[in-house]
Order: sequence, then structure tokens, then C-alpha cells
Amino acid sequence: MAYTALEEMRQVNRERFGRDVGPCQPSLCGGGLLRTDLKSSALRFLHERCEKLRFDDRIAGQEAADGVFRGTSLKQGQIPYNMQMDINRLCLEKALERFIDSGVAEDAYDVYYCYLEIFFGHYGKSKKMVELLSEFESNGSSLLMKHRDHYSHSVYVFALGLAIYETNEAYRGIFKKFYRISTREDNREADRKAACLFLQYWGLASLFHDIGYPFELPFEQVMSYFEVDKQERGKGSLYVAYHDLDALTRLSEAAARQFRKLYGRDFKDITEVLAMDIADKLGTRYGFSEEKMLDILRRKPVSPGDFGYFMDHAFFSACRLYSEMEESIGADAVRKIHVDALSAIVLHNSLFKFSISFYKDKEKTKGPLRMEDHPLAYMLMLCDELQCWDRTAYGRNSRTELHPMAVDFDFQGGAIHACYYYDSAEQDKIDAFRRSYKAWEMNGEKGEAPRLKAYSDMAEKEQRFTSDIEKIVDTKDIPLHIVPAAREANRKRKHIFLSNSNFLHLYDFAVSLHGRNKGEDIPVEDLEKEFESLSLEYQLSTLGRAKNFSRYLDAIHCFYTDKPVDYDMVTEFTPQQAAIFAPMEHERWIRDHQMMGWICGRDYETVPLSCSAAEEKQVRSALREQMRCHKLAMDGVVSTEDIREHYLSLPEKEQDKDWRPFNSMLKLLKKFDGLRIYHLD
Repeated sequence: MAYTALEEMRQVNRERFGRDVGPCQPSLCGGGLLRTDLKSSALRFLHERCEKLRFDDRIAGQEAADGVFRGTSLKQGQIPYNMQMDINRLCLEKALERFIDSGVAEDAYDVYYCYLEIFFGHYGKSKKMVELLSEFESNGSSLLMKHRDHYSHSVYVFALGLAIYETNEAYRGIFKKFYRISTREDNREADRKAACLFLQYWGLASLFHDIGYPFELPFEQVMSYFEVDKQERGKGSLYVAYHDLDALTRLSEAAARQFRKLYGRDFKDITEVLAMDIADKLGTRYGFSEEKMLDILRRKPVSPGDFGYFMDHAFFSACRLYSEMEESIGADAVRKIHVDALSAIVLHNSLFKFSISFYKDKEKTKGPLRMEDHPLAYMLMLCDELQCWDRTAYGRNSRTELHPMAVDFDFQGGAIHACYYYDSAEQDKIDAFRRSYKAWEMNGEKGEAPRLKAYSDMAEKEQRFTSDIEKIVDTKDIPLHIVPAAREANRKRKHIFLSNSNFLHLYDFAVSLHGRNKGEDIPVEDLEKEFESLSLEYQLSTLGRAKNFSRYLDAIHCFYTDKPVDYDMVTEFTPQQAAIFAPMEHERWIRDHQMMGWICGRDYETVPLSCSAAEEKQVRSALREQMRCHKLAMDGVVSTEDIREHYLSLPEKEQDKDWRPFNSMLKLLKKFDGLRIYHLD
């Protein structure tokens, strides 16, 4: 049973009321129990392998002893704690499903949000770490020669790792052995424990492996200023470097104590910890000492000239993530496996390739990384290289290059079969490359082979894309089969509207929507605390409202911006405008509830109770959350028109819930960065 706490609640309700009143067991998307594509494999991992994620037997025991629930749904204490944990996992599963279907950054945001809520405590503390990457990329990367998205990229990397873990028995076995978990495949408890461990620390490594890009982007901007004139980077290049790194790398006293407890020795900063961990895992095989690795890491940010005049964002990603961990989960909660995730991040970009294995130097190369050397680093390097599709191009050269727009994966038999698709509208570029490549072959293959990045790396006989990956990681247990193809682009899949928040306002929007009735004088901090008291499911639902706001505004010919513009400002939505976007909001609510396993019903209003009249409203509200049924929900396959008719049949009081909150929100938005809404006409 995938969601065991939900099933336990169902049995409790059956015993209380003498019949089945829910909650229902959530179904796996598309029934993908046997499918081996990316989406089915990744979601099956979350659905089937991660049972009891974050369950707490101690809390469950207290609930059984005193009959008081400690889980949060719409309000605190409405459901069992472990049921809340099951719903949190379902939130992550459905967020990842939405992202894989759409590929849009707003849906990637939900995956980050779920991960931080589940494993860090709450999103609000760590939001700047995530949001600033998006802000830097969208605003600063157009100044670069080459740069592509790393925000959605990281969530694709996350999904790839889950799919590979799910389908590759060899990797699962090595991961379990590395972390001293029983490797017997029929040991369900060991398999569950390993899967939950992998989810937490693979998520840490994959989702945050590129958060250091805001440190690399200024470096590249300076470089790009001179590269405009075709000047190659190298000796004589003007570049920036970082100093006073202690502000980023130093350990607090509590952290120093914790690392002394973990490793039996003293460390001054996180760089020393990382050097120790990397040398311990790879030093013997690749022939370097801890002192040598520490020297390399210390020089990375201050002497980029020693490293080909490149700044390594991976170093900053690991350091920034560590400082966030110390702030969010606390230094005393850090374990050795946290350090494994951090060292995987440090290794994934250039450190392993150019300072350890020398993978492009035939004379110095020391071989690819094996699974058993460092399972998390292995998976991160593999998935980071594979994830080259559907990435927004920001850099000036990147925008004109040919990159894959989509991919089909099949992980059957533990292998990776991938077909990368290129836009058929660029067929003339592909044909020109094929002609020039054929001519190069017929001319005796003299000189450099023609290139059409990244198509040529997959299409040429050298198979540069595959062979480079095989030089980085050992693929004997994960064979690669890569082919390119062309097809028509689906440009309507990503709905891009004039209002574009870059995530800096999404959280603020949601806080405003939830606190819309509190008045304009309530401190923002108080509104945030109230929003954070909701369960993850209800926070995501409110965020869904906020994310769809740009779509609603587009439908009524309005937009929002924090820039001063010469348009009429909107101070209140009219009933005519509400008649357009309120059914859209109702459809979002219906489909969200369907996705999360809610059913239509009103048992929570009708089952007999033994409580007092004063308690009845509160008890029935809790019953609705425990049964996960709602009188306004809809069952089965419903069309947009079906939902619109459903909306129109509702009493006016219920219809108002789909649009009046947005009017209240207008009064609160001025608290957040001067955001205003305007009429287009």
C-alpha cells in the first residue's frame, strides 16, 4: 500500500461510521507500474518506494495514547501526523508530475517548495537561496556569450536521478552497500529506508547543485565584455576573483563541535571538510592527498587563471548550501551524508573532470568515476550531462545555437535509451551540417570535423556526447544509447504571459491571498507566520492561485509589474472581469483537488456525531480533512465546460470565493516591491 497512513485513516473511519467514507488511496499517474519512461519511473519511485517518508512512530504513539491528532491540514490538529507526512509526499509526487508535463519554471518552483518544506522545515527561510538563481539568470545572463537555464534544469536532473534509481538494480545495490543498508531486494523495509535516504540526499545534491551560479555570472559577464571582439580568454584577460571567503565558508562554533564529533578532528571552515571528504573517497584511486585537494579548493575562487580562466560555480553552490543548512536545520543536525551531498556538488562541474581525472587528456587521464567511489557524485555527474534538453537559452551565442528541445527516455533493463529531439524548423541547419560532415569524411577527414552543437555531438560517428559521458562516469552498469531526431516544436505548451514574476512575488502573492481579510496594517511577518501554519497541501493550493494570476490577468487584458508604466492602474476587479476569470479559478481548484485524490461527497456534514453543538462545526471541518471529500469537488473526467457549468450552478456565496480574494489582495500587494496591476487598453 503506497500511502499507508491514508489507508489507516480510512480503516479508522470505516470502524467509526460503519462504512467506507474515505480517504481514497491515491493512484499512480497513468498506472505506470511497468512503464520505463522518465515520468513513469520517477513518479513510481516516489509513489511505491518511499512509503512512510518522514513518519514519526513516537508522535503516532502519543496520538494513540491520548486520542489527540498532531498533524496539520487546513488547521493544526485535524489529522494524524503521519497522514500529514503522506499528503506531503503526495504533494511532491504531483508537483513533479506537473513539472515533467509542462517543463515550466513555475512548476519547477513547486518541486523546490515541496522539498524545502519536507526536509528543511519551511520554504520561507530558504526562499532567497532558490529565487535569486532565477532572478540572476533571467536578468543578468543575457549579457553573457553562453548561458542556459539552471533552475528548471536542476529539477529535470532531480527527476532523472529518481528514474535511474528506480530502474537500475546495480545502482540501488551499490547505494545500499555504500550506506550500510541490506542489499537484499526482497527486504522491503531496507528498500524503503534506502529509497527515502536517496530521495532526501539526492534531492539535496541535485536541486541545489547550481545555486552558486550568481557567483559565476558576474565573472562571465566581465569575460563576455571582451569576448565580444572574439578575444579568447587566457593570459592577459581581465577577470574578477573573490576574496574574504570566510564570510561564506566559516563554521560556527556549534558546527565546529558537530564536525569534531563526526570525524574526530578539528576543522576551521567547510572547505577543509570538503577536501577531507573528497580525498577520503577518491584520493587513493586518483593519486592526490587531502592537502592537495584543499589547495585546489582554496585557489578555485581566488585564482581563476589557474583553472583556464573559469570560475567554478560548484564550489560556491556547496558552500552556499552548507551555510543554508546550518541556518535552517541547525549545525547539530548535520550528518556525514550531508557532507557527501556537498562534495558531490563540488565535484560535478570542473573539479573532477580537469583537476582529478583529466578526462580530456589522453596521457594524464585516470579513468571515469565509478558508482562505488561516490554514489551521489556519480549520479549527479551522469544526470547533469544527460539533461541538455528544454533549457531556456539566455546567452547571446546560446540563443542562436541548436539545442534539443525534448527527449524520450527508456530505462528498460537498467540501460538508458534516449532520443533527443531538435526543432524541425531548424532542419536547414541540420541538413547543412550533414552535407558538410559528409564532405569532410569524403575528403579524408582532414582538419577539424564540422560542428553543430549540440546536434553534431549526437549525430556524428564519433558520438562525442556519449563518449564524453563515458569518460566522466563508468557506464558498464548503465549502458548509454543516444540518438538525435527532429520534430515540430509545441510552442503553446509553455504558457508565457506578459506578467512575469521570476518567483520573487509568488510567495508574497500567496501570503497576501491567504491573509487578504486581515487588513492592510498587519505586519508582513505576521501574515507569513499564518501562511506557514497551513499544511504543505494548502500552501501549494494558494501558490497555485498566485501562479495562475498572470493567466487570469491575461484573459481580462491586464498585467502586473513592479516597473512604472504609462497604463491605467487597476484598483478593483469589476463583476464583468470576475465573470471571465472566476470560472478559470474554479477549474484550477477542481483539478488540484482531483490530482490530490479528493472526491465529491458530503459525508462529513451528515454522519452522526457524539459531540456538543458548540463543537460540531470544528469537528465536521476536521472530518472533511480526514475523509478527504468535499461537497464542491467533482469526480471523473470533466471538461472545462463541465466545470464552468458547475461553477454557474453554485450559490453566489460560493462563486464569490473564486474572485473576491483577488480584490482583497490588490490592497495588500503594495507591501511587496511596489507591484501594481494595469489595464492593457
